[in-house]
Amino acid sequence: MIHWVVFDVGGVLVDEARLIRGWAEVLGLEEAAFTLALRRGIAAGKGIGGTIRDIAPGLDIKAHRARLAGLEIPGEGDLYPDVRAGFAALRQAGYRIGVAGNQPDGVAEALGALELGADFIATSHQWGVSKPDPGFFARVLHATGAEPARIAYVGDRVDNDVEPARAAGLHPVFIPRGIWGEVQAAEARDVRRIETLLELSRCFSPT
Repeated sequence: MIHWVVFDVGGVLVDEARLIRGWAEVLGLEEAAFTLALRRGIAAGKGIGGTIRDIAPGLDIKAHRARLAGLEIPGEGDLYPDVRAGFAALRQAGYRIGVAGNQPDGVAEALGALELGADFIATSHQWGVSKPDPGFFARVLHATGAEPARIAYVGDRVDNDVEPARAAGLHPVFIPRGIWGEVQAAEARDVRRIETLLELSRCFSPT
């Protein structure tokens, strides 16, 4: 039975709209136009970096990423509305909670300051390994101290979350929100799917 529920960050706990608006401004595009281009890029397997290179081949992405770094640091207003209530419901139902995602320096500390009630918060920056590398999920196992079959991993991506979590023996849970979640929703087959974090406390039977 599931004892731990571990969450990805972007698209699951945190709405990344501010960052998308920031890149749209850098590229001189309306937010809607960049969002459409990004959806197409994700569907083609290019991600945000590849999409930006297609739009502006000569752009110094690294320099602009450093300039926009503050937009990746989440505050209360960036949380999806169901996060606090979802965590509280899980706690009441007897689950333990972890947060682990591909995030840059400063995100773990910012999430910790929001006092969400997680047992641990970790990022790829801290661990030195990123999803979908199996080493990332090995770190999840170490952080929980639990057997893989006792951990659910909640993510918005099939390639970075569902497939590698399943390969590691965890129970993947897919939530189709955020740009990646919406684009990859049709690919999320044979996986538990939720529309809101409030559903999670009723998905499994805790020990």
